[in-house]
Amino acid sequence: MLISPAYAQAAGGGPGLFEGLLPLIIIFVVFYVLLIRPQQRKVKQHREMVEAVRRGDVVVTGGGIVGKVTKVGETDDITVEIADNIRVQVVKGTLSDVRSKTEPVKGGSATGSQSSQGGGGLLGSFFGFGRKKSE
Repeated sequence: MLISPAYAQAAGGGPGLFEGLLPLIIIFVVFYVLLIRPQQRKVKQHREMVEAVRRGDVVVTGGGIVGKVTKVGETDDITVEIADNIRVQVVKGTLSDVRSKTEPVKGGSATGSQSSQGGGGLLGSFFGFGRKKSE
């Protein structure tokens, strides 16, 4: 015979269950570390910021309106003064930032915030913008 018989080769082991799911597990871990966890942290910080809003704080709403908190309601709304004698009610959850925090009231008188004292930050203090004028 000129033709040799061909025998079927033994079937090779295909990828197992673990090797098939490994890429999906790695993708989920990467998404969790890069997307889900930072977003959860950001939501937690926003919730803490909203809960800490007090009367006298300067806040920025989601629409970009800057104003001073005049009243914090029992529910989830606050009253913000955006101009002289112009007050609007805002839902706390729509606040995007608290620009300046007031210090706790001591002895019945409120103290000024940093922005009203001319804070200036690091560069402001370096160039003299943030210094208090001595009288």
